[in-house]
Amino acid sequence: MRNIVALPLLLLAVILQSAIVSQVKLLSGYADLLLLLLAAWALQKRVKSAWHWAALGCGMLMFVSAMPWPVLIIGYFAVIYIAQALQRRVWQAPMLAMFSVTFIGTLFLHFLSYIVLQVLGTPFVLSEVLGLITLPSLLLNMLFSIPTYAFVRDLARWVYPAEEYE
Repeated sequence: MRNIVALPLLLLAVILQSAIVSQVKLLSGYADLLLLLLAAWALQKRVKSAWHWAALGCGMLMFVSAMPWPVLIIGYFAVIYIAQALQRRVWQAPMLAMFSVTFIGTLFLHFLSYIVLQVLGTPFVLSEVLGLITLPSLLLNMLFSIPTYAFVRDLARWVYPAEEYE
């Protein structure tokens, strides 16, 4: 029953991503709200449903994204894996973990997208992709990761109250 909050929240995130956040551009890069939301959710101690959220988020994003679906699935599931691995190791500094997951996840997702689009025949120059898309997206993701983490931390405390686990 707790995971019912995932459906409206992820739906709202995908809608905001496709309608508003993608219009807030820095050069040609834009923030990835779903990546930030999934990373922040997976970094919460009490959360056990991060993989479910990633599957649901990927399923929703497939309807609005032109990116091939294996890229979305591999990319976002890798973000969950990285977040959970860091959550076990960097428990004293959650914002450091959030910044690390955001940094690694953004680079991985952009690199994976670049490789798949190159294989599909889209001509991109790597230096232009890095300078005009990846680095600006990384900066925007880092900026948006702070309020996203704070929101998701409060949501996780509401969904998983402390007295049930102590």
